[in-house]
Amino acid sequence: MASVLVLCLCSKQTLILILLLHSLLVGVKAQMSPLYHSCSMSKNYTERSKFESNLSRLLYRSLYNNGGNSIYTKVSEGEDPDKVHGVFLCRRYVAPKDCQKCIDVASERILHECPLDKQGNIWYDDCLVRYSNIPNFASMLNTSFSKILYNAQNVSQPEQFMEYLSAMFDNLTTQAITINPNLKYAENSDLTISFQVLYGMVQCLPDLSAEDCVTCLKTAFSGIRNLSLYIAKVPRGVRILLPSCNLRYELYSFFYASVPPSASQGNEDKGKNTSKRKLISIIICVIRALLAILLAGTCIYLVIRRIEKGKRNIGSQEIQLLHMMGEPLDENDDFSSENQGRSSEFPVVKLDLIRAATQNFSEENKLGEGGFGPVYKGTLSNGITIAIKRLARTSGQGLKEFKNEVVLMAKLQHRNLVRVGCCLEGNEALLIYEFMPNKSLDFFLFDSRENEILDWRQRLHIIKGIVKCILFLHEDSRLRIIHRDLKSSNVLLDKDMNPKISDFGMAKMFSGNQREANTNRVVGTYGYMAPEYAMEGLFSTKSDVFSFGVLLLEIVSGRKNNSYVYEYGQSLLNFFLFLAWMLWREEHGLELMDPCLSRSCVTAEITKCIHIGLFCVQQDPADRPTMSCVVIMLENDTQVHFHNLHFLLGELS
Repeated sequence: MASVLVLCLCSKQTLILILLLHSLLVGVKAQMSPLYHSCSMSKNYTERSKFESNLSRLLYRSLYNNGGNSIYTKVSEGEDPDKVHGVFLCRRYVAPKDCQKCIDVASERILHECPLDKQGNIWYDDCLVRYSNIPNFASMLNTSFSKILYNAQNVSQPEQFMEYLSAMFDNLTTQAITINPNLKYAENSDLTISFQVLYGMVQCLPDLSAEDCVTCLKTAFSGIRNLSLYIAKVPRGVRILLPSCNLRYELYSFFYASVPPSASQGNEDKGKNTSKRKLISIIICVIRALLAILLAGTCIYLVIRRIEKGKRNIGSQEIQLLHMMGEPLDENDDFSSENQGRSSEFPVVKLDLIRAATQNFSEENKLGEGGFGPVYKGTLSNGITIAIKRLARTSGQGLKEFKNEVVLMAKLQHRNLVRVGCCLEGNEALLIYEFMPNKSLDFFLFDSRENEILDWRQRLHIIKGIVKCILFLHEDSRLRIIHRDLKSSNVLLDKDMNPKISDFGMAKMFSGNQREANTNRVVGTYGYMAPEYAMEGLFSTKSDVFSFGVLLLEIVSGRKNNSYVYEYGQSLLNFFLFLAWMLWREEHGLELMDPCLSRSCVTAEITKCIHIGLFCVQQDPADRPTMSCVVIMLENDTQVHFHNLHFLLGELS
C-alpha cells in the first residue's frame, strides 16, 4: 500500500529521475545491451548437471586477465560427453579493459537468454560470446541465421552508393584474409560520390578458413542487398550479424566508439566523468532509503503505462496486418496453423510516404481503374517507382481480394511473382507493387503496333517464366496455390521483359493432401476458365493448367481469346481445337502462328508449344498434364512426349 500511495503522489518526472538513478546503481554492466542472441531452443541439458557446471566455469573465468591484449580467446571446460567449448571475440579497435567488461556482461547475460541450451550465441556492440558442445565449432562455417540492424534514414543516391559499398566490402574482405589472416578483421573508409565518408568493417571468427570467411562475408553482404530491395531504400548504416562473421558500414566513424560522435562526445572528457561519479555517489547516499520504497511503485507505473500504450497502438497498421493474416477470408477457407505466420520480409509502407509519392493521389498520377479501385503511379524519395492499388471505399468485394492478396504475397517469394507491400492506415487500404514499365503481356500481343516487338525468342522466354512460376505455386511453395485468374493481362513485364504474375485476389490455398475444391462463387475471366470450374464450380491445379493452355495459344497465335468470332460462331479456343487437328493432318500446323513471327520462329519450338497448349485445354482434367510435365515437355524432344496427344487429337476429329 505504501508503494502505491507514493506512486500516486509522485509526478511522472520524479519517477523517471528515480529510474535513472537506479540504473546508475547497477553500474557499467547495465549500460550494455545485447544486439542479438540466439540459442538452440532444444533445452538439452538439466539443472545441476555436469554440463551446467562446466558451462558456468567456462563463462565466469577471467578469460582476458592472462591473455594480455588478445581480442580472441578459445577455451574448453570439462570432459566428454559434458565438455563445453567457448569462443570470446572483441572488435580489434576495442581497448582491453572495455573488451573484458563486454565479455563479463555477455557471459553473464547468455546464461539467462539460453537456459538449459547446449549452444548459445550473444552479440554486443564490442564483443561476441559463443559456446557449444560441438568440438571445433569455431572453425565451422555457420550462416544458418542472421540479424540485420539498420539506420532508419536512407542515402540520397542509392545506386551509386551501392556500387561504392560493394567495392569497399570486396576490398575489406581481401584485406581480412590477406593482411590480417590471423585475426580475419579489416576496417576502412572511403569517399562516396556525394563527398560523404563511408566507413566499413568486416570480421570473421579467426579459426575460420579463408575460403569460408569469404563465403560468410558474401552471404552477409547479400543481406544488405536484400534489405534495400524489401524496404525500397538504402539505409545510411547497416550491421549484419552471423554466427561465423559480421560486417558493418556507417556514414560516421564507429571504429573507436559504439555510438555516433555527436552522441558520444561527452564521454571523451574524463575529468567531467570523474566529477559526475562523485556527484552520483552523493545523490545515491541521499536517496537510497527512498529508492527501496519507490521501486515497487515505479514498476507498477511502468506496467500501467505499457498497457495504455498498447491500447493506443491497437489500431496501428502493423497490428491490423497481423489480425488480417490470422483471419479466414470466408467460411470456405481453412489455413490451419499456416495463417498465423508472417513473413518478416513483407513491406508495410507508411501512408505519408505514399501520399508524397503520388502527389496525394493526383489525377496526373492515375494509371487506370479496376474492380478493386483506382491504380496510381508513384515515385519514392529514393527514386524507386511503384504502382499503388487504392481500395475503393464502395468496393465490398475488393476488401476480400485485398485481404487475400496480402495473406498470400506475405508468404510467397519468387522471381516471376510481382513483389507486393501494403498500407493499412486510417481509412486507406493500399497495395503497393513494384512498377512494371512494360505494362502487361496483352498490351504487346494484341496491339498490332506493338506485337512485332515480341519476337519468338522473347515469347518463349516469357512462356518459360510463366511455367516456372505456376509450378512454384502448385508444387514448390509451402501451400498449394490455385491462381484462378491466369490471363495475359495478369502477366506483367519488367524493364527486361521478364514475366511477373500478379493479381492474387481470386487465388485459393490448399493445405495437406487437398487436391480440389468446390465453390458457389465462380470468379475469374470467361474464356480462360476450365469447363468444370465455369459450369460446376470445381477447381484444382488442373484449372490453372487449362488457363495456361489458353494463354499459351494466345502467345503463339497473337490472337485474343473470345475476341474473334469465326464463321461457325466459335470462340478462339474452340476454333483451335477443331482447326489445329485439321491443319496437323494436312501438315500445315504453322498457319496457327502469329504472322509477325515468320522471320524469328523456330519451327520445332512453335509446333511443340501448340501441342502443349492443346494438351492443356482438354475437356477432362485428368487428361491435362501437370505443370511439372509441361516443364519436361518444354525442355525435351517433341516426339517422345506427345505420343498420347496424337491419340487425343484423333478422338476430336
